[in-house]
Amino acid sequence: MEFQTQPPSGYRGRLAPSPTGWLHLGHARTFWIAQQRAREQGGILILRVEDLDRDRCKPAYEAGLIEDLRWFGFRWQEGPDCGGPAGPYCQSQRMGLYRAVLTRLHEGGFIYPCACSRQDVLRALQAPHAGEDEPIYPGTCRARAGGHPPPAAAETQGPTRRCNWRFRVPDGEVIAFVDQNRGPQRFVAGKDFGDFVVWRHDGVPAYQLAVVVDDAAMGVTEVVRGEDLLKSTARQLLLYRALGWPAPRFYHCPLMTDAAGVRLAKRHDALSLRALRAAGHSPAGLRRAWDGG
Repeated sequence: MEFQTQPPSGYRGRLAPSPTGWLHLGHARTFWIAQQRAREQGGILILRVEDLDRDRCKPAYEAGLIEDLRWFGFRWQEGPDCGGPAGPYCQSQRMGLYRAVLTRLHEGGFIYPCACSRQDVLRALQAPHAGEDEPIYPGTCRARAGGHPPPAAAETQGPTRRCNWRFRVPDGEVIAFVDQNRGPQRFVAGKDFGDFVVWRHDGVPAYQLAVVVDDAAMGVTEVVRGEDLLKSTARQLLLYRALGWPAPRFYHCPLMTDAAGVRLAKRHDALSLRALRAAGHSPAGLRRAWDGG
């Protein structure tokens, strides 16, 4: 089915960096588009820190991202440094919301426990690797998922420390939507993506669940992000539907690459905002460069 996303009435956009390294120029370009779209609509821009990766998130990176964004010219109206009506604005402080939604998905029959590791999935698919995207789950635990106990979300750090929880996708259903930049998009559940993880075995919500909960709770009307997340949008639209929430609009930006054509990542230290600032570059000059001026 085609998902109708809500129009940007009372526009609310967001920047959602992760403090797992220094922000680079590709982040800045995508975030700049998000800020421009919020300003064009006379809307609100939210800064949300996505700090659920306990092993990689560092306090220095969190402080640094706010400093680097301010230096580059970003201004937000709600965030961890200035507060707002939809806080807290760090994901690590929003665990109660995620647990409540996990329980709701369980009560609706949308999720099931899965004891398979990523390597188990890849072996079942006879695939040596699956790139950066989540491999299509072969359904190993789906068939035996009946009668499973509810997630112990209110008692401990998560549903269980022995399994992931997966969302059961409607195999064969076409998930279609219109991206505000890329136009019509179409993905087939069970073919382009499979049952996906919404809660990890270490007691932490997966990306797909956390961003849907946060964007809905914060009233975000348009999500601006990189085009590598187009397929994630199809997954997230299924979560919105299962929860009975209106979905925001989506605007996916082209990814920035280095001189060799490789997508920028946080390992590109020379193109981090921090390094560029230290080298004497100005934000205005960097913006002119990516505009070709």
